[in-house]
Amino acid sequence: MDTRHSRAGFEAEDSTGLLTALVGDGRPLLVLVALGLMLSGIFALFLSATGTFLPHDVSFLGMQPGALCDLHQCRIVHFIFHDRVSFGGTLMAIGALYLWLLAFPLRQREEWAWWTLLLSSIVGFLSFLAYRIYGYLDSWHGVATAALLPLFLGGIWKTRGLLPERREGWRSLLRPGVPMALGTRVGFGRACLLFVGAGMALAGSVITILGSTVVFVPQDITYLGFSAAQLNAINPHLVPLMAHDRAGFGGGLACCGLTVLAIVWKARPTLALWQALLVGGITGFGCAIGVHYPMGYLIVSHLAPAWAGAAIYAVGIVCLFPASPGARGY
Repeated sequence: MDTRHSRAGFEAEDSTGLLTALVGDGRPLLVLVALGLMLSGIFALFLSATGTFLPHDVSFLGMQPGALCDLHQCRIVHFIFHDRVSFGGTLMAIGALYLWLLAFPLRQREEWAWWTLLLSSIVGFLSFLAYRIYGYLDSWHGVATAALLPLFLGGIWKTRGLLPERREGWRSLLRPGVPMALGTRVGFGRACLLFVGAGMALAGSVITILGSTVVFVPQDITYLGFSAAQLNAINPHLVPLMAHDRAGFGGGLACCGLTVLAIVWKARPTLALWQALLVGGITGFGCAIGVHYPMGYLIVSHLAPAWAGAAIYAVGIVCLFPASPGARGY
């Protein structure tokens, strides 16, 4: 045994601090962000399933959910929970896709994965600021954002060391990682998922804008049985709270759509990628569509775009299923 090499190894280990060892190449910090998003999504589902408002919601409204439930078959409360469940599903989908990015392409030092994390997260974090338009500061949302943001910034800065010396920058996202071959099963599946990812990014942007301005679309008014003016008459804090939830969901949907778009555009189809996209689709579409049925929000023109997106996404997932267990990739 070479004692010199052994001694050098011990000396290197002795000079490494605990924090440095835990942070590693930065990916552990980003893994915590991804897991934090997933836990936040699960928490949103739990609160909605138990019919619970957060303490600051009650304080802001000056009303308990039970008092609002007495109005028009509890539809105001149901509408609030329907946005929160949709948001929770989106957070879980983003977390699953981020974990795949960290475990595979970023570990392989692929620059596009780093830019995907950076750009999509900027959209997600900035959507929190939509509260300034209507003035409802969700303090728990703020605390979660304040907790995750330093981890994200530290992780994204540290993982810059994984990038190749010759860097393309954000332009690494422009060129497809695999040539598009629409005549093949996999190529058609990728096209389906790219279409849905782009649609999600666009829909999320529109929802954020609407949630920060007019808040409600005609179908919402029909379901609620109240106009925005009538809701203001019931409680002047109702519309700001609902606008916050809607804008938050829109920002999450846009972030998720951009992530799906970049991943499908750049990544080689593999079993792990297929699994991440499957989990993301089930949690995202499952929550966004499924919550409407127990809430009784069954207006066809409202649900049709989500069902169409889910169907096209499902076709893409089926087409992308690896042809053989030994399929090469990451």
